[in-house]
Amino acid sequence: MIMYKKRLDGRKFDELRPITAKVGVIKNADGSAYFKIGNTIAYAAVYGPRDLYPKFLQNPEKGILRCNYNMMPFSGSGERVRPGPSRRSKEISYVTEAALSPVVNLEDFPNTVVDVFIELSQTDAGSRCAGICAASMALADAGIQMKDLVAAISVGIVDGQILLDLDYQEEAYDKGDVADVPIAVIPSTGQLSLLQMDGQISKKDLMKALEMGKNAVNQIIEAQRKALKARLEVREK
Repeated sequence: MIMYKKRLDGRKFDELRPITAKVGVIKNADGSAYFKIGNTIAYAAVYGPRDLYPKFLQNPEKGILRCNYNMMPFSGSGERVRPGPSRRSKEISYVTEAALSPVVNLEDFPNTVVDVFIELSQTDAGSRCAGICAASMALADAGIQMKDLVAAISVGIVDGQILLDLDYQEEAYDKGDVADVPIAVIPSTGQLSLLQMDGQISKKDLMKALEMGKNAVNQIIEAQRKALKARLEVREK
């Protein structure tokens, strides 16, 4: 029996929160982007390719992508975020690298590193997905050769109801079971470059949720491309 019949913020079950995407927001970076979804705000700055030190970390065949995810101390919904690296931030940094690596071509830059710094100034769930969306745009803005952009969104289930883009209230819902499933999609192939899960969900519901997420990715990609196009038009003036 489905008990969660109406979303707390009034959205439809398959509706994204409002999206804002901008590119070229950090002056001294080689590439940068801003991605906001609902009340979650992510900034990404890209530096490189540049020589990687110490040298034993270098790959003579191609460059390395290195991501660093960080939530600012007063950014979180709920408890205050402690400053500095945490187990969670390290884990999200790693999965962000994994989500973006399939589309980034660094074969022409051996022994180098491309650093991506992601800062969350405000969060209301979906922070890793917002970070991936911002980082994807920032890499493109930096002129890094890419096969495609990457778009990420969360899907899941709250008390029996399949949902798109859970917010903090839904993630923290305590009147029924909750499952949160962040995904990242490569639009040109439909492949997933990230699939994580927090909570329990049946295979049948998971497949429905993934389909919902893949359909929504088109809206995110459209916002990303529009931002990059606007940036290109400014550069050409």
